[in-house]
Amino acid sequence: MKKLLIFTLFLFAGTVSCNLIGGQKNQEANSETITEEKNYVLDGILDSKELKVVVDYNSTNYFVYKGQPMGFQYELLNEFAKYMGVDLKIFVSNNLEETFTGLNTSKYDLVAKNLTVTTARNKVVDFTEPLALTRQVLVQRAPDSNNRSNGNDLPETELIREQLDLAGKTVHVQKNTAFVQRLVHLSEEIGEPINIVKDTIFGVEQLIALVAEGKIDYTVCDENVGLVNQKYFPWIDVSTPVSFNQKLSWAVQKGNENWLAYINEWIVDFKETVTYRVIYNRYFTGNRNSVIVRSDYHSINGGKISEYDDIIREVAMMHNWDWRLIASLIMQESNFDPYAESWMGAVGLMQLMPQTASQHDVEDYFDPRDNIRGGIEQLNWLRNIFQSIIEDEEERMKFILASYNCGIGHVMDARKLAMKYGKDPSVWKDNVDIFILKKSIPQFYNDPVVRWGYCRGEEPFNYVIKILDRYRQYVNVLPDENNIALLSLPVLQSSLK
Repeated sequence: MKKLLIFTLFLFAGTVSCNLIGGQKNQEANSETITEEKNYVLDGILDSKELKVVVDYNSTNYFVYKGQPMGFQYELLNEFAKYMGVDLKIFVSNNLEETFTGLNTSKYDLVAKNLTVTTARNKVVDFTEPLALTRQVLVQRAPDSNNRSNGNDLPETELIREQLDLAGKTVHVQKNTAFVQRLVHLSEEIGEPINIVKDTIFGVEQLIALVAEGKIDYTVCDENVGLVNQKYFPWIDVSTPVSFNQKLSWAVQKGNENWLAYINEWIVDFKETVTYRVIYNRYFTGNRNSVIVRSDYHSINGGKISEYDDIIREVAMMHNWDWRLIASLIMQESNFDPYAESWMGAVGLMQLMPQTASQHDVEDYFDPRDNIRGGIEQLNWLRNIFQSIIEDEEERMKFILASYNCGIGHVMDARKLAMKYGKDPSVWKDNVDIFILKKSIPQFYNDPVVRWGYCRGEEPFNYVIKILDRYRQYVNVLPDENNIALLSLPVLQSSLK
């Protein structure tokens, strides 16, 4: 009986041991599988040829000026996407919690913001090599009455030069930012409370503006952002540091070792280039950025794309088009020059050919309203043709735009070639667009299925890409609930560092 009991206990211990070892092995295997899956992120981006990046919308990182997308992060990302050989797809979210959730659910491949590297954030994401170093500074109004905004008297504040003097002061900063954490630590360091107002409505630059307008007394921002804002609010002071130098980096999902190493290698090399220094100086050291922010054609200030926005809105809405798509097309066609003429005889904002203008009863080619109306009616004509041919609305738009550029005959030829060579004639990218490019090669433009002959296919190929990419940028920064959303695009939210 005793031997049986010992044997039973031995078997039980062995079973438990095997289960524990097996469980450990399963956990290790699961961990390896998760890491392996995450390391496919880089391959997935290269295979899909699309890089999905979330940025924040402000006067330095990402905005639209005179119809062109611009910004420090925007230009860096374009250089990076070019290096990778992929298309850049930008999302806008200025909510940090939403940003990290989107990253960790693979909605985004990369967070491209001026994120301060902190211990707490390191538990949530992996940070890249720093793109810049900066420190946090206090934003306050200068007490000199000669520096008042527009001659208005603003509430005077005594300049704070010692961090100890923040005791008892009220400082407004955006919720969930590194600024909140720094003020909490600073309050502990000086041994006295700082009244920290965690704002859930305004972004960093909006809070700076509130200080400049005298509506609040203090906020905190990164020094490079503060110096930029000081150029168009000269009466604010950003000379008092509240932190040591900190790293500003991009972020990726944790465990993406290959993807992180790939980005880091590019950042280290790119920061040594003249191109990087030119981009950085453009937004952080020169006066140019402060000048354009004051313009009505800056998306943050005036929100205008061109002087013809009202006409474009009115005519576009009459015909059930999103005015921002029409604006993107006009930007591509004429750069908003109503007197533009091409070597082929196309004229006006929407570059109407005389025959097209005649078909739509355009009497004055150079009249903005008449020209826009004629161009949109031509788009309507194309839309009606493709309505029953291309079921998917987003795909249909690509065929319409390509046809507006090179003529519907060449696009129909490309569809026939796609069908002949086993591609989908109802899908543009990597299908019909391949054959619009090939229509400049004799083997293809002489094919029996082709009716309209030679076409310089690079033009419609690039035309579709540029117009839709610019349209997405317009929707990112110029939301308009009164218009028809032709494409599924991200919604702009309030600013967050």
